[in-house]
Amino acid sequence: MMEEELRAWGNIRITGRPGGGNRNHVREAVAGDGQRLVVRRSRRTVPALDWELDLLEHLGGCGFTVPAVVPTLDGRRHVRGVVVQEWLNGRPPAREDWAAVATELRRLHAVTRGWSQRPGFRSTRDLLLHERGGDVDLSAMPQAAVRACREAWRGLAGVPMAVVHGDPAPGNIRVTPSSVGLLDWDEARVDHVDLDLADLPITVLPTAQQARARAAVHAWEAACCWRIENHYARRRLADLELTRREGGAADW
Repeated sequence: MMEEELRAWGNIRITGRPGGGNRNHVREAVAGDGQRLVVRRSRRTVPALDWELDLLEHLGGCGFTVPAVVPTLDGRRHVRGVVVQEWLNGRPPAREDWAAVATELRRLHAVTRGWSQRPGFRSTRDLLLHERGGDVDLSAMPQAAVRACREAWRGLAGVPMAVVHGDPAPGNIRVTPSSVGLLDWDEARVDHVDLDLADLPITVLPTAQQARARAAVHAWEAACCWRIENHYARRRLADLELTRREGGAADW
């Protein structure tokens, strides 16, 4: 649990478990003044976590709706991986909201061109030559699967690079009448921007570009989940194979 670390913030009380947070220990909490909060324990290294929190601070300054960090009583942003953030109000997106979500993701990509890579992570472009980065360890996968993933990632050649959110699922988005908020930046990194846009339930890219990017998303999910969610990873590999067959590619 996180009670010991939470002493650094003073009067904060855990009240429950919100949805999501598959790879982090996440709890809903309340401050002594009644402010609603989220407490999570990140599994990332200190440099990777600092990168994420620096990014959120920058995005907040650019007008994005992202969870603000609540510092400890002595000014620290995290203690042994535990982070306290303000609760974002809103609802998950409805069908008619996804175009606005895509617009916000494009704005994210525009303001983070040239951003440094997250420490310990590699982009899909880097993984054409390297085996490990972030949650990915290609050495753990069958060689045929690695070849299929890399072939899919090669399809992103020429797509711009910037910070990608990495998991723009409904549970990580909060919609209000005035804004689109983005939660859970644990999987954020620098990569090809189409990986975000092809991961939405609507199509916002030209048909051929969407197909290539969607295949790359399947490959990414399979690779980064191979060790920790193997059943899901194998399902995404099957999705990739189906995409390849529909496109007339040879079996792998």
